[in-house]
Amino acid sequence: MSDRGLNEECGIFGVYGVQDAPNLVYYGLHALQHRGQEGCGIVAEASDGTMKRIKGEGLVTEVFNEANLSSLKGNMAIGHVRYSTTGGGGIENVQPFLFRHHTGDFALAHNGNLVNYNILRRMLEDRGSLFQSSSDSEVLAHLIKKDSADASKPRIFSIVNALNEVDGAFAFLIMTSNRIYACRDRNGLRPLSIGRLGDGYVVSSETCAFDIVGAEFVRDVEPGEIVTIDHHGLRSRKYTDSCSHDMCAMEYIYFSRPDSDIEGCNVHGFRKETGRLLYGEAPADADIVVGVPDSSLSAAMGYSEASGLPYEMGLVKNKYVGRTFIAPSQSLREKGVRMKLSAVRTIVKDKRVVLVDDSVVRGTTSKRIVSMLRDAGAKEVHLRIASPPIVSPCFYGVDISTYEELMCAHKSLDEVKREIGVDSLAFLSEEALFKAGARNELCLACFTGKYPTKLYQPVEEANKDGKF
Repeated sequence: MSDRGLNEECGIFGVYGVQDAPNLVYYGLHALQHRGQEGCGIVAEASDGTMKRIKGEGLVTEVFNEANLSSLKGNMAIGHVRYSTTGGGGIENVQPFLFRHHTGDFALAHNGNLVNYNILRRMLEDRGSLFQSSSDSEVLAHLIKKDSADASKPRIFSIVNALNEVDGAFAFLIMTSNRIYACRDRNGLRPLSIGRLGDGYVVSSETCAFDIVGAEFVRDVEPGEIVTIDHHGLRSRKYTDSCSHDMCAMEYIYFSRPDSDIEGCNVHGFRKETGRLLYGEAPADADIVVGVPDSSLSAAMGYSEASGLPYEMGLVKNKYVGRTFIAPSQSLREKGVRMKLSAVRTIVKDKRVVLVDDSVVRGTTSKRIVSMLRDAGAKEVHLRIASPPIVSPCFYGVDISTYEELMCAHKSLDEVKREIGVDSLAFLSEEALFKAGARNELCLACFTGKYPTKLYQPVEEANKDGKF
């Protein structure tokens, strides 16, 4: 588990109607690498016209090379980068999944988490389904196959029925022999966007991946919508009318790249505005503003602009450390922060520092960064968090810990302040998040404990099992 305290979700990318589609998917996955580093895969057409998959554990550049990419053909492909949520890691859980069926082969890639996974899996196993992975994503494929025994029946009806049985957060890409279906959960918890590339289309978890392949943003997939992409172009179908726009607030706060636009709001702009609002709610008497690289830099810029205090690069990130959270021992993992970050002594020495970070999860990273700044000679450290306190686990595909590990779930503000070792501490209000995004709907479950879906498993039981 990462020292950072939060781990990315997953990323999905698909291409339809564009020459050398698998190569474009490769570049798209590279742009989405921040969303998952445990494994990745691509499904495309093989030389004999069947579907072929290449997948592996590791980064996109580690799994794919010129030789294996050249074996994937065609003008249609989907891909996935993975950070494990339900089901854990392992090669068997690396996506996309590829399924052989007499009604036609299909592949599936998923970002998110299904909260009724255990119930559905048990039901499907009781009816004879055999699962090849422990991932919740495989449930949807079995639901589709269960409902598609009649080969003459259009697959869209099976997909509609399957999506109405699953609950939780998801963005799905389903690829058949001649089309791609892009599906989004009814609450709009996970982002999914469509772009145009020549006469074809691309679909991505984030718009930042459009730029790398030269695609132009068209629109977002709406909550509760299935977009069919084939030779007819784009066709839309709602699988439910019970929808909301409860985008996960952490997409804006932490997960997404700053050059992505989510539901019409630029991520960098959102974070910068939270920094401005944070200064309005919690000014500090200090000399400089320092952001924690990388996701907190935009908020630190906003705090600096609003306060008139100079923004300084008081912390520098070593970009060549790699995935330190897989270090084999706790003692090595605990050295991860100093491997990843360095305090710039000549910048922070004898200064009163406003340290801006995006969140506090376990608090261990915050403590080490504060200690690092003090060791470098900072006179005072005032911690400002550009989000509310995280007090509840996430059930929707974000790796946020159990109640016991969440520092703010069982400590007062003063206790957190003393534990981290700062001179002052303040969090952004929930109201400011809505204001920063100019919207009135967001999922704030990790801040409020109010979940937009039914959970199907008591929170106490889930916490005891260590699943969340």
